[in-house]
Amino acid sequence: RNPASAPAGAVRLIDAPLDEAVGRLVAHIREVRPDIVVGHDALGQLTGHPDHRRCHQVTLLAVEAAGLPRLFPDAGEPWQPTALYAATHSESGVGRLGPLLQSVGKTLLAVPDAYATATVDVSPWAAVKMEAILAHRSEAARERSLPGLLALLPEPDRNEVISTEQFTRLFPGPTPGAMHQLSPAP
Repeated sequence: RNPASAPAGAVRLIDAPLDEAVGRLVAHIREVRPDIVVGHDALGQLTGHPDHRRCHQVTLLAVEAAGLPRLFPDAGEPWQPTALYAATHSESGVGRLGPLLQSVGKTLLAVPDAYATATVDVSPWAAVKMEAILAHRSEAARERSLPGLLALLPEPDRNEVISTEQFTRLFPGPTPGAMHQLSPAP
């Protein structure tokens, strides 16, 4: 988000003190006790958004710290999620997103194919996903942002672009080259 568009008094995640951001997420993990945590990849997902890159850093640190009782002792009882995944895009899995972003002069950041360890067909939820994307009104109104570009596409093209999600298992560790195809539950 552009600092000029940030609400008055709001702090962008990239500008927030790292230890404070990690501590807040540790407290949330310990309260909710998730089995799996999903965050952004180290690249900041396709366009390298600074807040997305910071989210990756905070999530990595918080998932490990949540299970260690001596870190953030006032944040609740320790809890260790069983897995951490980073939402990502592989070089071959970018599909139509690549040309779409390149058409407005954006550099495309994708991971090598071996880094994407899970692919999920989310086509049954395409309409809900698009509604969530369009909820970022300031982004959807911008012509060069990904939400803005998606908003301009005809629905069938848009659904093709958003129907698949890719992830890298980061914790307990990725298995390079081990691709898993995941399908939605019936």
